[in-house]
Amino acid sequence: MKTHIDDRLYAADRKALPDSAYGLPERREYPMPDAAHVRAAEAYFRYCPEELKPVLARAILNKAKEFGVDVESPTVKKYAGE
Repeated sequence: MKTHIDDRLYAADRKALPDSAYGLPERREYPMPDAAHVRAAEAYFRYCPEELKPVLARAILNKAKEFGVDVESPTVKKYAGE
């Protein structure tokens, strides 16, 4: 995957990511291929459909652990069951 100065994932980059890189793999939403995107997923968590928030919250915490990111959102932690 090509890294961009602005950390933006372009369409071709997103298409190249495996489903496992997404917070919601079945919808291919909330890509988290690196620490910057884990933080972005945390920031955009509020826009996730209510019924999918527990799935996304757990994915954010798993990816955060993988990339060494501290999740600060109590809302994300609550939905993840922590």
